Amino acid sequence: MATITKKELIDRIAEKTNNKRVVVKRIVQAFLDDIIDELGSDNRLEFRDFGVFESKRRAARVAQNPKTLERVQVPPKRTVKFKVGRLMKLRLHQQDIKEAGGEVNVEPQATTD
Repeated sequence: MATITKKELIDRIAEKTNNKRVVVKRIVQAFLDDIIDELGSDNRLEFRDFGVFESKRRAARVAQNPKTLERVQVPPKRTVKFKVGRLMKLRLHQQDIKEAGGEVNVEPQATTD
């Protein structure tokens, strides 16, 4: 499994769209900044067929340090939950079938959202 960086994604998008890398970088960064702002405002982001991002609150709890077995108070915090959308789930399933040596005959239908 490879790690793809934001820079590599920007380069790919710039090449596919024949736009300057600087322009694509500004657009991608603005998109990511807006996602962070919306999640920070407790808004839910839904990208049809891709997935849903939600901000969740975790309650305060008591945990245990595994080394010292000492009890530790963990304060409440917010985290982000991602639920996989239909097309992504289908693509991942197809990849699992390919890796298992099977044949994939299912073509995903794209939506216009």
